[in-house]
Amino acid sequence: MADGIYAVLIADIVASTARRDVRALLRKNLTAASEKHLRQKLIRLPYSVTAGDEFQTITAELPALPALILDLRSALRPLSLRVGIGIGRVSGRIQPPVNQLTGEAFELARRAIESIKEGRLFKFNVLTAFASGNEDFNETINLIYGLHDTLVLQITAKQWEAIAAFLSRQTLAPTARRLKVDISTVSRNLKRGYYWQLAETVNRAGSFIERTLG
Repeated sequence: MADGIYAVLIADIVASTARRDVRALLRKNLTAASEKHLRQKLIRLPYSVTAGDEFQTITAELPALPALILDLRSALRPLSLRVGIGIGRVSGRIQPPVNQLTGEAFELARRAIESIKEGRLFKFNVLTAFASGNEDFNETINLIYGLHDTLVLQITAKQWEAIAAFLSRQTLAPTARRLKVDISTVSRNLKRGYYWQLAETVNRAGSFIERTLG
C-alpha cells in the first residue's frame, strides 16, 4: 500500500424507511461485524453509526477490500447496503471516533456513495462504488462491481443464508450441518446465489487493487 493512503468505507441501508427496526438491527449486527473484522484485521477502527442509518470505518489493507465488502454484506443481512469506498489520505492521527476524522479519503467516500444514490455511475442499479485519484482504476473497479452488483441484487434470503454459513466454514459438510440441510442443498443454493462468481470477484478485484494501488 502506498505510504499514507487509506480506504474509508461509508455505507447506508437501502430502503431503510421500510423497516421499523432498522436502527436496532443495524447496531446489533454492526457490533458483531466490528468485533469480527477488527479481529481479522480487515478494519482499523470499529464501525461507527454517524447519521441515521449510515456508518463509517477506515479499512485495513487495500487488497482486502473486496473480501471485507462481501463479508459485511453477508453479516448485515437482512439489511441491504450501499457501500462507498474512498481511497486517499486521512488528516491527522487515525483514532476513534471515526466521525471526527477528515481528509481526502472521506471526501472521496462521500462522493462514491452519493454517486450510487444519484444513479450517476451506470444506467443500471449498483450497490458499490469506489473513488480515488486514479481515474483508470475508478473506471475499471466500478465496472467490475457494477456487473457484480447485478448478481448481488438477485440473491434470495435463503441463498444469503447459505453464503453466510459457507463464508465462516469454507467447506460444504460443516455448512450443511450448520443449516441442518443436506450437502446438495447447500451446493445448489451457493450456485444459484452466485457465490462462486462473488468469490471470484473477491480474488480478482483484490489482486487488481494490489497491482494498481499497492
